[in-house]
Amino acid sequence: MYRKELPSGYIIQQTEARHAKALDALQRLVFPTLAEVERMAERHYLHHLKVFPEGQMVLLDADEVVGMTSSIRYHLSLEDHTFLGVSDNLWFNTHEPQGDWLYGMDMGVHPRYRGQGLARQLYRARQEICRSLGLKGQVIVGMPIGYVDYAREMSLDEYYEHLIEGSIYDPTVSTQMRMGAEPQRLIHNYLDDPNCGNAGVLMILSAEKQV
Repeated sequence: MYRKELPSGYIIQQTEARHAKALDALQRLVFPTLAEVERMAERHYLHHLKVFPEGQMVLLDADEVVGMTSSIRYHLSLEDHTFLGVSDNLWFNTHEPQGDWLYGMDMGVHPRYRGQGLARQLYRARQEICRSLGLKGQVIVGMPIGYVDYAREMSLDEYYEHLIEGSIYDPTVSTQMRMGAEPQRLIHNYLDDPNCGNAGVLMILSAEKQV
């Protein structure tokens, strides 16, 4: 069972059933503009532990859940797909026990704890899970949440091109790229969130990279 104490004193560990209710509440804080049907709830988190417990982790400040990440094992798919489709409507029954990639379903840190590099620590923990399971790396679909500020000026495709060339900074995707994630393509209509134009940026983070 994964458990790691950070220099700050926070703990990253495998999710337990007792964390599910707090994770439900945290989803609403982390993803306030996400469609309700795409927001994970207590019942989903409990089921994830039955499907793939190794891929579910929480960030704890003492006993308080202040961050989380959920994932499944999956193949690398560069084709169009949706968040609800790949997650089996949030239940994770799409998990492939022999899948060679760790597909990240969500990643979030409580707003009060942001700015401390804790998301990077969660990605680092996922890298350690990849290596322990012999996986090729992580599949990340970043939400280009900065698009909302440019929606009247350019299309999503234009915004994506600017992201790739580095002329626009996106709070989520640009940070993931700086961490070593390599963009593969833009997926339109990946989810229902107006801040990111309903799109996701498909990226891969090879297991050998140091986050």
